[in-house]
Amino acid sequence: MQCRIICDFDGTIALEDVTDTLLERFALPEWRTIEDDWKAGRIGSRECMLRQVALLRASPDEIDRRLDHVAIDPGFPRFVATAARLGCELLVVSDGLDYAIRRVLGRHGLDHLPIMANRLELIGADRWRLGFPHASDGCAKGSGTCKCNIATGNGGDKRLRVLIGDGASDFCATNAVHMVFAKDRLLEHCRANALPHVGFTGFAEVGRLLADLLAAPAAAMSPALELHNT
Repeated sequence: MQCRIICDFDGTIALEDVTDTLLERFALPEWRTIEDDWKAGRIGSRECMLRQVALLRASPDEIDRRLDHVAIDPGFPRFVATAARLGCELLVVSDGLDYAIRRVLGRHGLDHLPIMANRLELIGADRWRLGFPHASDGCAKGSGTCKCNIATGNGGDKRLRVLIGDGASDFCATNAVHMVFAKDRLLEHCRANALPHVGFTGFAEVGRLLADLLAAPAAAMSPALELHNT
């Protein structure tokens, strides 16, 4: 494997925030008050999602029917094939819901990809709870899935580390990778903090960008990399 790719899901692979989509459709109205507390910094994202998921009122069939309307970036399946051809390990790492990610990817024949996300568990006919198999007590964002911890990985791993994402849950991982492919809020964060990054709008571009990056691995490992796209 030449590189290890950590790829966000909501807003990156999926064209919407799938967790918010489910909350808007199926959760009791109190979920918005919890969201406001998170946005104001009064609680971390792990506590926010734990409390919000407890407010879901939907059967598995209802959840599945809604998930089956979630679209993904049309270029993502080809990017998966490109990453494999280039000898890269591709991990889907999300502070969202593993059940939702697996359902959406499965419709595209992509559920073979390793998924690291919060665990959505059914505890009744229409009640759910959230588990956090990838949490870290030291997570800078208080996330359910600590992307900074996952990005750091094994200290002996010398492969090129790449992050692909779009939002705040990706911020802490930017300091543990060699290159970021970024859009939206993550792109603004990389620009503001002078982090090695390339902006993108869709996965149709990312395969070519990854191939270019791997063509010059010595440069990619350098803090002085001149591959910024502003």
